[in-house]
Amino acid sequence: MLVRRTHFVAAFVWAWMLVPAIASAQTQQPGGPPPNVRFQAGPLFLNPMIGLTNIGVDDNVFNDPSTANPQSDFTMTVVPALDLWLRFGPTWIRTNAREDLVYYQKFESERSANTNIRFDWTIPFNRLVVVPGLVYLNTNDRPGYEIDTRAPRVESGYAGTLELRVGSKSYLGVRGDRRTTDFDQTAVYDGTNLRTELNRTVTTEGVTFRLQATPLTGIVFEASGEQDRFEFSPDRNTDSTKFTGGLTFDPAALLKGSATFGYRNFKPASTDVPGYQGSTVAVDLSYLPLDGTKLTLLVGRDVQYSYDVTQPYYLQSGVGGSIDQQIFGPVDVIGRISRQRLDYRDRAGAAVPAPDRTDHITSYGGGVGYRMGRDVRIGFNIDKQRRESAIDSKQYDGLRYGFAVTYGL
Repeated sequence: MLVRRTHFVAAFVWAWMLVPAIASAQTQQPGGPPPNVRFQAGPLFLNPMIGLTNIGVDDNVFNDPSTANPQSDFTMTVVPALDLWLRFGPTWIRTNAREDLVYYQKFESERSANTNIRFDWTIPFNRLVVVPGLVYLNTNDRPGYEIDTRAPRVESGYAGTLELRVGSKSYLGVRGDRRTTDFDQTAVYDGTNLRTELNRTVTTEGVTFRLQATPLTGIVFEASGEQDRFEFSPDRNTDSTKFTGGLTFDPAALLKGSATFGYRNFKPASTDVPGYQGSTVAVDLSYLPLDGTKLTLLVGRDVQYSYDVTQPYYLQSGVGGSIDQQIFGPVDVIGRISRQRLDYRDRAGAAVPAPDRTDHITSYGGGVGYRMGRDVRIGFNIDKQRRESAIDSKQYDGLRYGFAVTYGL
């Protein structure tokens, strides 16, 4: 892990030192800050954020079934974050950095400091825009809905896009990215070493076409290929072909976010693992129909890798949403709900504890808040989560409640 962190830092410094070489006095190009950025000092723009969240009780710290005597604990999370834009002539550097400092009073094993950094550099050349980028995640959080232990791991990678304007509103592009997931040797769940089963490198190449239908709406199509290569379990290797199309909406619009729908041909290297040919969905939309009201919709459908070698992957389908309503003055209430379905695929001939297994995870909750100006909010939240499974040890109920104070989040 230390070697990969060193490579990341070296690449970041190399990219930073190259910036002045192409700087010029041209006008601002895409990739700059939003109009509501909070602070500016010459070419530097900043959006600082901080939150003190989850100040309360987690009544099932380890997501244990009710028969295993679930443990509760006092917890809180401190979240400092920063969005930074730096202008060099026509180019823009953007960095997003976030640190989640998680504290549990009794269970020290659940404490963690989770670092998430993203770096993008937007470089315009007349009709061509080039955007290289880097990502880095060092976390001890749960990897997803399936694994109920906090698994230390590092995810790092780089990406790049080139987009050429071929018409007054149309753009043709190519993109590529490579991302490596490296679990710590101590990351074990249900008797399985996650480093052995899930360490992998994912490489993606794609061709894109974008039509800027209106100043606030874009139509995007993409054809891409993906190769997943596992470091210690090559029998898990897969290749995928994906076709997607969708809409993107500007952050300044009443309807903002993106919605994409597609088809994926997922082909495992092992002949005893069934493939998947079917639909994929990724929707992340928010809508402000009235003053003081915000609606959010999240929909997802795609394959995810399982730690279990007998059921090496599952199809995750989920839908969720929330409504945030200002009641009077600075007081608001929020309600949220989510439902996830995990459809597992069995390895042929393997001794599977629950063949054709499907798990369901349901969460719902809400809260009330008081806003102090545009950026500061004090609130109380309560959330309930439940997992249903054919395997008794995977079932659990959990309740979290507590206070939060946020600035800019």
